[in-house]
Amino acid sequence: MDTNLPIEPNPPLQTPPPPAARPRRMRDAIKAYYLLGGLIAALVTASFFVGYYSRGTAPRPEPAMQCEGRVIAKGEAPPFALKDVDFADFWKIWQTVKDKHVAHKATDVELFYGAIEGMVGALKDPYSVFFDPDIAQKFADELNGTFDGIGAEIGIKKDRLTIIAPLPDTPAAKAGLKAGDKVLAIDGVDTTGMFVDDAVSRIRGPKGTKVKLLVMRDGWTEAKEMSIVRNTIVVESVKWKMTPVGKKRIAVITISRFNEDTAAGFSQAVRSILLESPDGLVLDLRNNPGGFLETAVQVAGEWVPHDVIVKEKMADGTSQDYNSDGNSRLVDVPTVVLVNGGSASASEIVAGALKDYGKAKIVGEQTYGKGSVQDYTQFNDGSALKLTVALWYTPKGNSIDKDGIAPDEKVVNTPEDFNEDKDPQLDRALQLIVDPGSPPPAAKAGDKPANETDSPAKPK
Repeated sequence: MDTNLPIEPNPPLQTPPPPAARPRRMRDAIKAYYLLGGLIAALVTASFFVGYYSRGTAPRPEPAMQCEGRVIAKGEAPPFALKDVDFADFWKIWQTVKDKHVAHKATDVELFYGAIEGMVGALKDPYSVFFDPDIAQKFADELNGTFDGIGAEIGIKKDRLTIIAPLPDTPAAKAGLKAGDKVLAIDGVDTTGMFVDDAVSRIRGPKGTKVKLLVMRDGWTEAKEMSIVRNTIVVESVKWKMTPVGKKRIAVITISRFNEDTAAGFSQAVRSILLESPDGLVLDLRNNPGGFLETAVQVAGEWVPHDVIVKEKMADGTSQDYNSDGNSRLVDVPTVVLVNGGSASASEIVAGALKDYGKAKIVGEQTYGKGSVQDYTQFNDGSALKLTVALWYTPKGNSIDKDGIAPDEKVVNTPEDFNEDKDPQLDRALQLIVDPGSPPPAAKAGDKPANETDSPAKPK
């Protein structure tokens, strides 16, 4: 397989040229940036940011109209169908559903996509998913790091939907939203008890449309309504800063997902950081659901010179190694990697490689354990199929799937830490660089990870 292809982290869904659709190998590493606890399982099936192996790109076809259409090529059952399956029954049921269902007269196109969804669902694999053209387009936007919304990160703090930070030069920032603002209502709907994902879906919407937020701010005597016009938001996947700790200066790089801008953004960050002559580096992969395999290999290659980053094993027993390009500009920089239960797929590839080669100490919590490989095929109508075809292993042959990556030092961020703007995991990472021999902090009684209702949230 050719791995020297354009980098596509959370890759754009691009359709192959007609007439045949070509598969794109996806290294599924899910959406939802802080997939924690039970939320992860729910989100991962629909929008996990996944890593992909791209076999080529081409202009996206026009989305198929779903309100009209007909099914063509209603042929006989294919030769590989089980002999005890009478495919004629499929069409009898199809017509019965169309003719007799009391509530909804579905179009042929709706029935067609529904039938495919059911077929893929029969695999009982949460990572194998069929996307109709509409969902595939939304998935593509997520993988590109773009969406239509207001541009603010939100989360639940002290049981209230809260603005974590408005992104610079976005409708949220221009409207005057501030970090710490409490969102009491969205378009008149009370947010009390509302989950973050529900709030996300309500705040996002088509570019040019308005969303009304009822906002309360510390120091105000009453809540104010803000009407904000949605726009296309582009979220950078790589951010970095220099953090002084005593007499030392430590670089902190946060990668939120491995998508289309990650490779270039990370490379530029490394160049800028090395000019600062840092005493150490913290790579923050917490709540990073993954992205492109090739990007993960490139990132890990900044520490690992010319060696295996990840092994892929297929169902037929064959395997393939993915090697670093040997840049290894950070090989001599003391490094700590931060992970948690929301670190998945491509994040686990990077953490696993750096751990296996002793290039970094891993701090935080057990990672998610998303180590299966998906082929991604997009079809001429804009629909797409994501199908599990292989498993990933670390350079030393340790399974990532279900097992995840265990930290060298377990440090838990609790809901109380989040509410009080504390970050014990980052504090410990910085401490380890300043004093590598320092003992780990004593665990607090009853420590447990922050769950979905107390997690840093998503851009809207």
